Amino acid sequence: MAVQLQRTNKTVQLLAQRQPIYYTSVEDRSYEGGRAAAQTWADYINVDLEHHAFDLTLLHEFMRGLVDGGPTPSGHRTPAVIVTLPTNGSDEAAFRANEWMVRQVLAVGVHGILLCHAESPAAVKAFVESTRYPFQKIGRDVLAEGRRGSGGQAQAAAIWGLPVQEYLRVADPWPLNPDGELLLGLKIENLRALANAEAVAAVPGISFAEWGPGDMGMSLGLSDAHDPPYPPEMVAARNRVLAACKANGLAFLEQVTPENVAAQIDEGVMVGAGKQAQAAAEIGRGHTNRPKPW
Repeated sequence: MAVQLQRTNKTVQLLAQRQPIYYTSVEDRSYEGGRAAAQTWADYINVDLEHHAFDLTLLHEFMRGLVDGGPTPSGHRTPAVIVTLPTNGSDEAAFRANEWMVRQVLAVGVHGILLCHAESPAAVKAFVESTRYPFQKIGRDVLAEGRRGSGGQAQAAAIWGLPVQEYLRVADPWPLNPDGELLLGLKIENLRALANAEAVAAVPGISFAEWGPGDMGMSLGLSDAHDPPYPPEMVAARNRVLAACKANGLAFLEQVTPENVAAQIDEGVMVGAGKQAQAAAEIGRGHTNRPKPW
């Protein structure tokens, strides 16, 4: 049975249906790399701009390749693309100084952003505001006016396959805006962020979060603790972020394997990551009775 297409962003569609999502990363971000990645098994493609070159010309070519290589096996125009930024959520002033990065990546046509080192609730609010157009009113009792300006919407709308006015309407964070198609996430991945886990997770406009075990381990004095099994202090950090996600209705991102994916989903993991994510996704999608094609 074909998936009923209601959304541009496949991850939003699935999470709205309470279906876990799974992602992959790609090395080839050229136009041809995008054409090949359009047929990925994954629900979204993670593009790491935190540790790799902030090359948006290349990313735009990759997005064009995704369009030309589509539609996806599930019938979507492209897989969702979510990027990590080289700026952090350490404090509001630092983020405001770098919010130009948000405007740039959204104009390329990506579907979401993952903010690293989300330490400050004020910085996270600034992050959400930077993704929004000023005319969006939902959530303005907590959030200030959106700071995304006019100028990049035509290019992004072309990637999404939408009229410009429709893109302007739906290019807003979900689930804050029920019609929104942007997925915003946080990495609560050091002790400063952990101390504010509940407050940053409560900021309207955030959809998902993770505990970033590699960086969290370093913050705890462990140079290489990215993969399980984890020591007790790592488990405690993980559980606090998971609890903050549950309390605020956020999807929790964590590694999954074929052996543990069902248990992870049952515990609350809604975004599956890891080296074995493809094999785990096959099992996890069956576990949650996701309609095919995937």
